[in-house]
Amino acid sequence: MDYDNETKKFDCSRGCVVERTDEGELNCTYRQGCCKQEVYNWLQGVRQEQFKDYFEVRFKNTRKGIYINTSGQSIKTGDLVIVEAANGHDLGIVTLEGPIVARQMACRRIDPATTEFKKIYRKAKIFDIEKWQEAIAREHETMIRSRQIAAELGLEMKIGDVEFQGDGTKAIFYYIADGRVDFRQLIKVFAEEFRIRIEMKQIGARQEAGLIGGLGVCGRELCCSNYINSFQSITTSAARCQDLSLNPQKLAGQCGKLKCCLNYETAAYIDAQSRIPKVSAPLEFEDGLAYLMKTDILKEVMYFSYEQGSFANLYPLAASEVKEVIRMNRNGEKPESLKSEPAPAIPEFISAVGDDSITRFDDTRKKKRNGQKRNGRAGQNGGRNRQGNGNAQGNGQGGNRNGQNNRNSQGNRNGKTRPQNQ
Repeated sequence: MDYDNETKKFDCSRGCVVERTDEGELNCTYRQGCCKQEVYNWLQGVRQEQFKDYFEVRFKNTRKGIYINTSGQSIKTGDLVIVEAANGHDLGIVTLEGPIVARQMACRRIDPATTEFKKIYRKAKIFDIEKWQEAIAREHETMIRSRQIAAELGLEMKIGDVEFQGDGTKAIFYYIADGRVDFRQLIKVFAEEFRIRIEMKQIGARQEAGLIGGLGVCGRELCCSNYINSFQSITTSAARCQDLSLNPQKLAGQCGKLKCCLNYETAAYIDAQSRIPKVSAPLEFEDGLAYLMKTDILKEVMYFSYEQGSFANLYPLAASEVKEVIRMNRNGEKPESLKSEPAPAIPEFISAVGDDSITRFDDTRKKKRNGQKRNGRAGQNGGRNRQGNGNAQGNGQGGNRNGQNNRNSQGNRNGKTRPQNQ
């Protein structure tokens, strides 16, 4: 939770703001956009009778479900409701209503005709919210203590998060483990320590990163904590087709697995590679053999050199022209020269507003003024230097004359006079 002041708390894991009034009453309001993996209701205001009783109820982090309203009360988005649970009841926040819920059921492959939905009992009362907040306050302390107990028992696992049920009688422990873990002794110790029902739920490294959150190397929020609900398998072939360096430190994300963003541009690279021919041998020209040195996949340009293994003189050739040269070589024909080939016309990215210049924010007027000031100062300093040189020259001549007079007077005192004219 993030604290704004002593009375207001922002619970971003559930997407709500908890505030206690001056009278001591506890208010909990839904804060849209705060919770993770929020779904935008682009059908807001549209009503359909067949889906009027279906609502999406969100709990902590990414746990949410579709519930049916059997209470007879009027429920809308943002209401805190008491819902059916496996044991007891839970408290959640209504995040979606209307036809958009049908879209979510279609995405999750839920058939309303055959699925048995859990029920919404009623709206939450002040007593329910108080009990819910007391259970939430125990989560962090319970997580720290559960990690200590798991370490004492020597279990190779990591407890990433703890979520209490709304009535405070059950807790879900999210953990990560590479292998199989025996929970028989652990659950007994947890039940004696916390006096609640225990549910252990194993998650992967990517799910843990989505629960905890963070910032990626791109400077944006982690995709797994922002919008990714289903994780697809990622292999190193996605990096190979994009000509990326197979460096595990650069390709791995904060979860230690391959970055999910490697799959974003894979389809575009595969489509571009389908139009690039495979060059297994050097191309034959009249002035020699041309060896393939590198390929720009997205621009569909291939660079050749007449010297094998040398990147000094590279000649670009479009992929379509390379196909034509390969066809000519198979027929025994050789083009004239690669050096005479013009550079292929490749569309470059052009900014619409001209903001690609790094000096666009510099003020040229200040530069001119500063240059004029520097020139004026340089002229003054030059005059001072010339004046100083003249003074120094005059002083030097006077010093020479004074020194000569001093030598003459010293000679007269010693009684040794020099004849001036002989």
